[in-house]
Amino acid sequence: MTTRPRGPGARIAANLLFALGLPFLTVVLWGVWSTTSTNRFFVGPLTILDAFRQVWIGPAFADDVLPSLYRLALGIVASIVLGVAAGVTIGRFRRLRETLEPLLEFFRAIPPPVLIPVALLLLGITDTMKVVVIVSGAIWPILLNTIEGVRSTDSVMVETADSFRISRWERLWLLVLPAASPRIMTGVRQALSVALILMVISEMFASSSGLGYRIAYFQRNYLIAEMWSGILLLGLIGVALAVLFGLAERHLLRWYHGMKEITRA
Repeated sequence: MTTRPRGPGARIAANLLFALGLPFLTVVLWGVWSTTSTNRFFVGPLTILDAFRQVWIGPAFADDVLPSLYRLALGIVASIVLGVAAGVTIGRFRRLRETLEPLLEFFRAIPPPVLIPVALLLLGITDTMKVVVIVSGAIWPILLNTIEGVRSTDSVMVETADSFRISRWERLWLLVLPAASPRIMTGVRQALSVALILMVISEMFASSSGLGYRIAYFQRNYLIAEMWSGILLLGLIGVALAVLFGLAERHLLRWYHGMKEITRA
């Protein structure tokens, strides 16, 4: 007896059920647990959703959420541009890579939050300071993955490019960057979560707007449901970033995923 293949609608429904089943079960268990808990800091999901509606659907969205997303976007874009440019340069020249390796390891080991007081002294309480803090942490996964991706370019393909006398720019665009792009995208994926964390941390210091500032304000004033609503909003932003990155990755790396499918077959 053979089973009929499921249609696209059934597959989409199954994927949605698989993706939303565990979060839904978690929320239900959370709600049941909160009704039996006497801890005032452990509020129920319905209370958090009501606080979310009251706080973030209104002026706070323009006053706090949009500035945070603006800084986050600037930090991510700057990290990608600087990380890829520096990574390609360092990765292509072995002597430069060996010279800079100790320095890169030193700066990578410095936690970005400890640079916030220095950035405050040098740049003041500005959006530039917050973007610099985001870049100081988010750039490293992109930079190091780009270096490794460029360094591990197939030597046979490099020799073939040499034999055909392909120019340096053509080799960069047609060989080096495509070969390193899977590693670059891995670095970008890691950088997104780092950038989101540093966005919040940078806004908790000497700031008057942003998600980090607002969550810290709620915490200091014991507005527990409102504080949890801000955390919920951060989680939703993280999910949105992951979804957008997944769509971009599938579009940019169609050839790579196609090769993997062929290899599995």
